[in-house]
Amino acid sequence: MSKATTISRIFFGIFLLVFGLNGFLNFIPLPSMTEQAGEFMGALSKAGYIMPIVGILEVIVGLLLIFNKFVPLSLIVIFSIMLNAFLFHLVLDIGGIGGSLIAISLNIFLFIAYKENYKNIFKVN
Repeated sequence: MSKATTISRIFFGIFLLVFGLNGFLNFIPLPSMTEQAGEFMGALSKAGYIMPIVGILEVIVGLLLIFNKFVPLSLIVIFSIMLNAFLFHLVLDIGGIGGSLIAISLNIFLFIAYKENYKNIFKVN
């Protein structure tokens, strides 16, 4: 692995760990959002199970990336969450898109860096 891959993997892991823990400990205040974005996030929070699952997955995947364990699987598991975060900001809260753009970019960069691990997924049996 290249240094860029290692640095990106660790940075993405720390990013996920921090934001995953923030979902439980609230040490980074949520920025203001558009009304639509606030309503959507309020509904997700009110459901009671979605945001804790997202936080738990972010913490687990963050730790796996930091410790270089099950990296290709971890990247697949977290991708749908990162894609949804990016699309949420793109559609409902463009002002807050920066963090999600960084996260989805790192996820895609690491997909490419680990592309050899995904070859068998796309084979037709």
